[in-house]
Amino acid sequence: MQEGEGAGLSPLVLGDVVISAERAGTDAAEAGIPFEHELWFLLIHGVLHLLGYDHERGSACDAERMEARESELFDLLVREFPLNG
Repeated sequence: MQEGEGAGLSPLVLGDVVISAERAGTDAAEAGIPFEHELWFLLIHGVLHLLGYDHERGSACDAERMEARESELFDLLVREFPLNG
């Protein structure tokens, strides 16, 4: 929302995170992890991209920094909101 035509119209809006629930479900099943954990990870990953983290176009150090931040935030989220059942 801060790049291209119309940039800056809503300075507090970073952009959108779109997650395919179907794909998340498939990926979670293949990895043997809870669906909710996959959704949380994808949300964190998307928000970090909106905040400027980039594991694809940046350096190896940038990718490591993003991965470390993802892990840190995911761990906090799982501790705060453990799955019941």
